[in-house]
Amino acid sequence: MIAAALIAILVGMALLLIRAFIGPTLYDRVLAVNSFGTKTVLALGLLGFVMKRPEFLDIALTYALINFISTIAILKFFRYRSFQVPLVRRPGGSSNG
Repeated sequence: MIAAALIAILVGMALLLIRAFIGPTLYDRVLAVNSFGTKTVLALGLLGFVMKRPEFLDIALTYALINFISTIAILKFFRYRSFQVPLVRRPGGSSNG
């Protein structure tokens, strides 16, 4: 049963790689990479369960946080074309308020 779950995760990861390479839009590719990271977290958790190594769950959680932050950063970069905070100009020309 666990082997079937791991095979299903690996097949899903292969399909996500295909979507990441041939995705028609940028957002399809970002979603595929994010889903690939989620499936990697699942695979790490399953591998840790099979090997009776609870340390793998810590690695999986760390990878999940990195995956989340990198997805937000990539989407912000493609929206603003920069990692800097966009300047908001107030009407009236003064920035002192």
